[in-house]
Amino acid sequence: MNEQARGGEALAQAVERAYAAGQTDYYLDPMALVDENGTPVGKIKDGDQVVFCCRRGEREIELTDAFVDPAFPHFEREYMKDLSFVIMTMYHEKFKDLPIAFAPEKVVKPLAQVVSEAGLRQFHCAESEKYAHVTFFFNGGENQPFPGEDDLRVPSPKGIPFDQKPELSLPEVAEKVKGAVDGGYEFILTNFANGDVIGHTSNTEAKLAAAATVSRYVGEVAEYAKGHGYVVAVTADHGNIETLYNKEGKPHVAHTTNLVPFIVLDPQGREIALSDGRLGDVAPTVLSVLGLEQPGEMTGTSLIKTPGFTNQKMMLIILDGWGYGTADGKDAIFSADTPAWDALLAKYPNSKLRASGEDVGLQAGKPGNSEAGHSNLGAGRVVAQDDVRMDRAIQDGSFKTNPIFLKAIANARENHTPLHLLSYLTEKSSHGCIDYPLMLVEMAEGVEEIYLHIIFDGRSTEPGSAPAMLRQLEKRLNKLGRGRIVDGVGRGIALDRDSNYAKIQKAYECMTLGKGTQYTL
Repeated sequence: MNEQARGGEALAQAVERAYAAGQTDYYLDPMALVDENGTPVGKIKDGDQVVFCCRRGEREIELTDAFVDPAFPHFEREYMKDLSFVIMTMYHEKFKDLPIAFAPEKVVKPLAQVVSEAGLRQFHCAESEKYAHVTFFFNGGENQPFPGEDDLRVPSPKGIPFDQKPELSLPEVAEKVKGAVDGGYEFILTNFANGDVIGHTSNTEAKLAAAATVSRYVGEVAEYAKGHGYVVAVTADHGNIETLYNKEGKPHVAHTTNLVPFIVLDPQGREIALSDGRLGDVAPTVLSVLGLEQPGEMTGTSLIKTPGFTNQKMMLIILDGWGYGTADGKDAIFSADTPAWDALLAKYPNSKLRASGEDVGLQAGKPGNSEAGHSNLGAGRVVAQDDVRMDRAIQDGSFKTNPIFLKAIANARENHTPLHLLSYLTEKSSHGCIDYPLMLVEMAEGVEEIYLHIIFDGRSTEPGSAPAMLRQLEKRLNKLGRGRIVDGVGRGIALDRDSNYAKIQKAYECMTLGKGTQYTL
């Protein structure tokens, strides 16, 4: 096989043509390799072995369902009853019977469970882009609400790029949360998604508009809850939108390692002494305010140091992707029109929390993410994240001895069937890393056909970087002497989480039928 026959250069050129037509990495339409006769190459079929090389949860559910659910109702496709479909981590409890390479670390006694067992009512609300974060991730990997917990999902905008509607569905989220205040829930949790969702775009004006929108509604909701007897805590899960530009002056579109705020509003106007800390200290703080005993599993400590500071009701507002920036023209929160946010900081006690790296169970120096942030916020301790567990497995060699991987490879080798790797094209992301499929390619000696199906990132990668990354991937495959890249599709299509199954259908049919823009070597 010649040095360009592994498909990287061919797909890179197809991506460059898509760029010229106005597409971006995140929303790249499906592209499929065909041979000289126009026949799609390397398509997934019944009896094959597949490894979905992403490690998260909510964004992987819909595509996984399309492959493994016998009664999948969202579009017509032929169910592959003999397909072996390996997932890296447990994306949802309904996949518990699939082969899972890294079974989840279940959080014992998360905040929501403690509140429930105390007989208190709680309300969790977010728009669909972040709904899993106030339910599955905040609740320690539990998909079902605890007794006394009501969850509400507000649909995120559909059919348009998010930066064309930077307010997203925040106005409706705010109204629902104020309705929960009227309903008298003892604990209310909500997420404002704009800072992260819009922060991941390269649209500076949209970021300024998003910051202004968050300012308006966090002020409105916090003051409303305070006026109805709630202690209100405002914090964030990680940084993002505050950093407008990178060192080269280009739009910054990724998470940051910046500290995040922690603000407390007290309906009684008491003096409050706050300490700095990390996200794992927030749940113990909530319990201390509600007057509930902190379970031994929570190793964090309350951020409120004022003795006897309790209240019957509390609200926790999580501003997604909202960190402390440089307080200059490179800082979207500083530059935007944010009078309500500025007033919260000036009027109420506040401190700073660490929300990245080892403080949230990630690699040292690694930016935080929504999954790590919410799991730490809900657990009341540092929760080891999947990337740390998987990276440790690579470092100590146990990745190569993982029995789930070895079985899939052995089946492909012994049955002379292809091994397909759904591969996330990024060097660093909370969803995965290109090192995972490359490690599997290295392990798959003797497998006759190994096909890589690329999912482009467009979030943790620089805009327009996919072609260079594909060419580098081809070089690494050439060194290994096996593996071929056969198709590609943007994350915004393949990893939908808003029940937009028309997107999932496009990704699925590209990987199984070769539908999409076809290209040749």
